[in-house]
Amino acid sequence: MSMSNSLKKLTSCVLIDLDGTLINTDGVVGDILRKYLCKYGKQWDGRESLKIVGQTPLEAATTIVEDYGLPCKVDEFNSEFYPLFSAQMDKIKSLPGANRLIRHLKCHGVPVALASNSSRANIESKISHHEGWKECFSVIVGSDEVSKGKPSPDIFLEAAKRLNKDPPDCLVIEDSVPGVMAGKAAGTNVIAVPSLPKQTHLYTSADEVINSLLDIRPEKWGLPPFQDWIENTLPIDPWHIGGPVIKGFGRGSKVLGIPTANLSTKDYADELVEHPSGVYFGWAGLATRGVFKMVMSIGWNPYFNNKEKTIEPWLLHDFTEDFYGEELRLIIVGYIRPEANFSSLESLIAKIHEDREVAEKALDLPLYAKFKGDPYLTK
Repeated sequence: MSMSNSLKKLTSCVLIDLDGTLINTDGVVGDILRKYLCKYGKQWDGRESLKIVGQTPLEAATTIVEDYGLPCKVDEFNSEFYPLFSAQMDKIKSLPGANRLIRHLKCHGVPVALASNSSRANIESKISHHEGWKECFSVIVGSDEVSKGKPSPDIFLEAAKRLNKDPPDCLVIEDSVPGVMAGKAAGTNVIAVPSLPKQTHLYTSADEVINSLLDIRPEKWGLPPFQDWIENTLPIDPWHIGGPVIKGFGRGSKVLGIPTANLSTKDYADELVEHPSGVYFGWAGLATRGVFKMVMSIGWNPYFNNKEKTIEPWLLHDFTEDFYGEELRLIIVGYIRPEANFSSLESLIAKIHEDREVAEKALDLPLYAKFKGDPYLTK
């Protein structure tokens, strides 16, 4: 559900989930299951992701053993899976906006509880690989410290109790449906940040649904606002992507009047998982043509209902000819907005041109302009 920019409700503390909200556990779990299931002649295709997201470890293991018809007991599965998982724990990356959020809250003295369906020991192990995180949490609560895990409210009620706060004064941030249910059952305010794509319709009980932690606006909840937005853009850690320009959907020039230089996503699966859908901007380099300002979308383009997550850069220059097959290099330096659906083609086109104006203006700022000379763009 959407929410206006006005204050929703005063809150004084934050109760936040870990897996899928702050860190990308799903990616590592998927990689392990892909290899593990092979020995049983099974193939992990992610079809159980929707079922296991937000579950306790025991519930998730039971789901996998039963749904894949594995010839082993749940405890046997866990005894084999968890050593593999522990060995990969240092590879679990923080999700975009996670560091920014928890350090912002810590800096402003906002009490934060980490409240997860994982065990306390498991939580401690995971956050030990993220420098400074443990010190940012006033309280840590695992599912083994309460009677029932999410969707029971016990974890959040215990977290609020340890912070000496009443549940209505707490803001819960969650990625899973069980987590949202737990937060609402506890009587807290809840922001949902769905970790699975195209599932926002399942989160209608949340007080707010956002695309990623990059989009959280603490001031809506009476918390200190971020001060890092510049000219309607958010600076991000720069990342690179490149490849030959391919033919896209045929709608950029023909339908939208906006010629995009599409890249194949085949070799960039990890990057697509790591970066939330939305509108970004930066610099684009073509070895024989130069370096140009660029605005791009990542996602499923709800208006056209893409079946796959795509990368669609728009080079902000009038080219007189196509350049299919040429090597295109991109440096993405900032974020503009989350992906959105539109009621009409005209409103979509108008928003894209608005994004262009924001990007063109921002890229003249020294903060962003300095990346134009990066040798990656033209080497």
